[in-house]
Amino acid sequence: MRRKSTRFLFAVLAVAAILFATREIWGQWRRFQESGASLSPRWPLIAASSAVVFLAYAILIETWRRTVRAWDSEVTWGAAARIWFISNLGRYLPGKVWQIGAMGIMAQQRGVSPIAATGSAIVINLVNLLAGIGLTLAAGAEYFDQRGAAIVLAIVLLAALALAPRLLPPLARLLGAVTRRRLEVPRLPDSAIWIAALGCLAAWLLYGVAFQMFVAGVIGHAPGPTSSYVAAFTGSYLAGYIAVFAPGGLGVREPALIAALGRLGLTAGGEAGIVTLTSRLWLTVLELLPGLLLLAADTLRKREPLPNDHAPNA
Repeated sequence: MRRKSTRFLFAVLAVAAILFATREIWGQWRRFQESGASLSPRWPLIAASSAVVFLAYAILIETWRRTVRAWDSEVTWGAAARIWFISNLGRYLPGKVWQIGAMGIMAQQRGVSPIAATGSAIVINLVNLLAGIGLTLAAGAEYFDQRGAAIVLAIVLLAALALAPRLLPPLARLLGAVTRRRLEVPRLPDSAIWIAALGCLAAWLLYGVAFQMFVAGVIGHAPGPTSSYVAAFTGSYLAGYIAVFAPGGLGVREPALIAALGRLGLTAGGEAGIVTLTSRLWLTVLELLPGLLLLAADTLRKREPLPNDHAPNA
C-alpha cells in the first residue's frame, strides 16, 4: 500500500513539474516569435558539442572503473561502457535509485564483487553530486547575492570530498543501524576519492564547454564567459537530478535553466526558451541513444539462430 502511495505521489509531482516546465518554455517561445528572430542552426558546431559530451562520458566511465579497482575488482572498458550507458536509462524512471541499482547488478554479472559493484556505484554518484554542486557555486559565485557564502560552501564541499574515505564507513554503519541491514563499506584510499573527484569535475567542465558550443550552434552566438555556461548547465542539471520525482529531471531542469540563463546574462528574451527546449532534446538523445542501441544489439544477438538451428535432422 505504501509503495502504491509513493508511486502515485511521484506521478502527481512529475506531471505537475512537466506542466510547469511546458508553460515556462511556451511563454519563452512566444516571446521569441514576437521578436521576429529566426533560427539558423550551425550543425557542425552542434555535432562538435556532442563529441565533447561523449568525451565527458568516456572520462566518467574510466573514473568509475578506477573506483571499482579500489575494492580490488576489475571490469574491462568495453563492459564498463555498456554498464554505464544501459544503467543510464534508469535516470528516466522516477526515484533515481534505478540507475545505481542497475549499475550494481550489471557489474556483478561481469564478475565484480557485490560490495565493489554497489559501493562504487554509490561513491561515484555521491562524488559526482558533491563535485557538481561545488563547481556550480565556484563558477557562478560572482552572480550570487552572497558571493562569500557561496565560496565558503564550495570549500566545505571540497573538504567533504577529502574526508569521504574516512566518513563513508561510519556513515554506512549508521545507515545500516537505521535500516537494520548490514552495510559494509571498506575504507577507501584517499587516491580513489580524489581520482573520482577529478574525473567528475573534468566531466562537468566538459559539459559546460559543450553547452556553450551548443548555444552558439543553435542561436548563432554565445555571449559571456565559459564559467557561466558551466554554472548554468551544472546547476540546472543537478536541480533535475535532486528532484527524485522527475524522470530525467524533466520539468525541473528546464525552469532552472531558463532562470540561470537570465541571471547569468547569457540569453535574452525568448532565446532562453529556445536554448532550453533544444538542449533538452539534444541531451536526452545523447543520454538515451547509446543505451537503447546497446539493448537493441543485445536483443538481436539473442534472436540470432545458432549455426545448426536450420540443419536437417540426421
